[in-house]
Amino acid sequence: MNDFARAIGTIAGIRARELRARMSRAAAIAAGIAIACFAPAPGVMAATVEAHGALDAFAGHGVAMAWGVLRGRDDASTLVVVRVDADPARYRSMAVAGIDPFTRAAQVIVAPAAVAGTRTVRLPRARFADLPRTEWRFYTGVAPAAGDAPALVVEYHGVPDTTPEFDDEATLAASLAERIARARRGATP
Repeated sequence: MNDFARAIGTIAGIRARELRARMSRAAAIAAGIAIACFAPAPGVMAATVEAHGALDAFAGHGVAMAWGVLRGRDDASTLVVVRVDADPARYRSMAVAGIDPFTRAAQVIVAPAAVAGTRTVRLPRARFADLPRTEWRFYTGVAPAAGDAPALVVEYHGVPDTTPEFDDEATLAASLAERIARARRGATP
């Protein structure tokens, strides 16, 4: 019985090695097929990079952003002001879309336009109630077509909780510049 068990174990070990070798060849073939089928063709742009913003200042992937609120006389006249500094060697245009997180309905908030280094976007604070998800889309081309995928999307859910509020334009502008500089010191490439 002992010899019989050893013989069965040996046969089982040989079969397991054969099966692993066959599976390795099959896995290699499948990987090759997947690479050939799903790799972008030469000259085709790589997939969109997605970054999730959480704080009132963001820096990474060649973009730096800082958020601020400029208080108005009432809530209807209060603005969310976002300063965007984009590396002009990487991104030549930018668009902003508002998205309903439940229905996924999207609305263009800022149409694609050139972003020559720095751009300031002013949005009514009330806008974030209906379309709280905001996508900041950065394109490599100057005038992207409707179907072009952005090279980078920085996504925010609402106005960041840490966003400071200001009563005057000069103090807001100084704060935006200072927070962008601070965020860039700790940015990802």
